Amino acid sequence: QVRLVESGGGLVQVGGSLTLSCSDSRRTSSNNGMAWFRQAPGKEREFVSRISWNGGIITYADSVKGRFTISRDRVKGTVYLQMNNLKPEDTANYYCAASRGSVGTTFARDYNSWGQGTQVTVSP
Repeated sequence: QVRLVESGGGLVQVGGSLTLSCSDSRRTSSNNGMAWFRQAPGKEREFVSRISWNGGIITYADSVKGRFTISRDRVKGTVYLQMNNLKPEDTANYYCAASRGSVGTTFARDYNSWGQGTQVTVSP
């Protein structure tokens, strides 16, 4: 079982930036697709971005395209989500997930390992 730990969340003003990190200390997910999802209060968990095992395939949700950047460092066993020009609607708990396969998808059901989440709050 992959063990994932997110960090980097916090409170930021509109237009600000944050970088989230997802650490896999045992580096057991280095050959797996990875993704970020988020869940706001009262809403379903939604896809944010995914990255394949080697970074060759990257996908973003339309709502974050052009503002967020996903990347990974397989040596460090870490996946990042750089978030710029944050908006109040980006407020949510952000989760890192490891896919069963090497590419990953945009569907939460295809991910079998999840972190505990890190809260991002964007104030007007």
